[in-house]
Amino acid sequence: MTRLRLLSVLLALSVAAGAQAKETPSHLTPFANEAAFQDYLAKVRKAEQKRQAEQERKWRRERAKQGQMIYPAPMSPPPPPPPAPPAAAEAAAPASDAITNVQTAGVEEGGIVKKLGDYLIVLRRGRLFTIKAGPDELRPVDSIDAFGPGIDPGGAWYDEMLISGRTVLVIGYSYARGGTEVGLFHVDDAGRLSYRNTYHLRSNDYYSSRNYASRLVGKQLVFYSPMRLGVMGDAPMLPAVRHWRDGGGEFKRILPATRIYGSGQELQAYDATLHTVTVCDIRDGAELDCRATAVLGSSGRVFYVAADTVYVWLAPVRTPRWRGAPIGDSALLRMPLGGGEPQALRVAGAPIDQMSFLERDGHINVLVGRDAGGEGMWRSDGKTGPIALFRAPLRLFGGAQASSAPEHYRPLPGVGGWSLQNRFVGDWLLYGNPYSDAPAYAVAYARTGQPVALDLGHRSERIEALGGDALIVGNRGGDLVFSSIRLDGTATAMTGYIERNAAQSESRTHGFFYQPKGVREGILGLPMLTGGDGRGGAAVKYLRNRDLRLGDLGQLAASPQGRLDDGCRASCVDWYGNARPIFVGERVYALMGYELVEGRIIDGAVTERRRVDYSPRGNGR
Repeated sequence: MTRLRLLSVLLALSVAAGAQAKETPSHLTPFANEAAFQDYLAKVRKAEQKRQAEQERKWRRERAKQGQMIYPAPMSPPPPPPPAPPAAAEAAAPASDAITNVQTAGVEEGGIVKKLGDYLIVLRRGRLFTIKAGPDELRPVDSIDAFGPGIDPGGAWYDEMLISGRTVLVIGYSYARGGTEVGLFHVDDAGRLSYRNTYHLRSNDYYSSRNYASRLVGKQLVFYSPMRLGVMGDAPMLPAVRHWRDGGGEFKRILPATRIYGSGQELQAYDATLHTVTVCDIRDGAELDCRATAVLGSSGRVFYVAADTVYVWLAPVRTPRWRGAPIGDSALLRMPLGGGEPQALRVAGAPIDQMSFLERDGHINVLVGRDAGGEGMWRSDGKTGPIALFRAPLRLFGGAQASSAPEHYRPLPGVGGWSLQNRFVGDWLLYGNPYSDAPAYAVAYARTGQPVALDLGHRSERIEALGGDALIVGNRGGDLVFSSIRLDGTATAMTGYIERNAAQSESRTHGFFYQPKGVREGILGLPMLTGGDGRGGAAVKYLRNRDLRLGDLGQLAASPQGRLDDGCRASCVDWYGNARPIFVGERVYALMGYELVEGRIIDGAVTERRRVDYSPRGNGR
């Protein structure tokens, strides 16, 4: 598609919605009372029943035409589970207790390893582990089930962990109980773990192959979760919470009708979804006090958490084949963490994932694709179609009729294919194709001017920040290439580092970490598989950045291990990966499965100092 045609497509998309309303309400409108909301639900159920009946009639007519015996219409099968990730390596953490590669400073993301003083807390395969990682020792301390006593973990996945003070919060989803589980544990001064409480929040599955369900902002635990309405019976589930006691507990609804808002989208009944943001205050004594706000909209979604606001981009479940899909097909929500009224903006297309967002200097900036369908489950890895940079001032947000305009969309060169990678770094947006060595691009999002083509000669499988500069990692043939990108007045690709016969083993953002040591100086770590096909084993690779010239520091490798019978009862597949690089002062660590390896950098090389097996078998528990 030529740039001229792409521009005409984007303009058609915009103009089709009409001019932006001159005056709009300052926020979305909630339901007046419970009766009004129940009336809406009754209409949704009626419309869904009508749709299903029509589908049944159509199916029967088609079968009759073919002269086939009529059986009951088949139910749609559930989506298949995601493919098991390859065996991976794990890594270490920095001098502060912040060891997670996060998108927004001050917004901690749920992960599989966190740091508390001299202790590393690891969530793996349905268990919590503590490891003493002090200056002069490395030893397993304690382990405990990541679910409470009396809770059957069958059908549950415990994927994310956060720490607030000495409270460890384990976030999981239970298909058996139909909701999000929050387990609260205590870590004492000696690293011993004890169970405190479990809370159960009703929700649909929050899984995303790229995003994380939970955030911690100060003492506030923040969740985003969807709740489909059109597929439910006469008594639909609504967001509620219960304190798990003695095998159960009574659910208490935390979403009154007066905190449910319309988005202005034209909804099909089967697609009607409550997009819910739940904020829980973490009280002393490991108690949670939760409240929720929800907006009705289409089921396609991507969410992004800024310092004081949750953004949710709502997109149709089936993105229109576009001959100019109009503004208004999608909606962008602003949902304040402080409990203020949500606002909306009518928009077009959809982001690829949460990395497509940046709120800065009174504007929201988002990379959008015509064919993108949100990030639910594995949709982020789908086709994006023509792309554009959406940039609009926050003052445009308002009620359901507040709308963006054509000038807010800037057509960008496409990179083709699927599963586009993108990230805002400093004053720039970078994006590229993970399946081809087509050039990546850097866009100064707040300035006019042409995007800068970065002809790296390798795939763009990962885009990360190196302070105010960037790093693009990807394969070229059988080699793994690290290319640093200088970002100042323009974007310039520097000479890359090549790791022969290797590939990265973690695709999620948390698999990478960069420890700055000064201006344009620091150390980075990334899990990888060696030997090209991975048969060489798992390791964590370390590189030194000196003025964006990357030098080899070596690697910490995993021990060859056979299959371990660890008695796993829950979360027995590492959907979130199992390898991380960790930096603690001058020490580096590689977390790889059940191994934690400590290294030190001596004479420009990482040297292994010691390692520990913290598995249930290895630590004697």
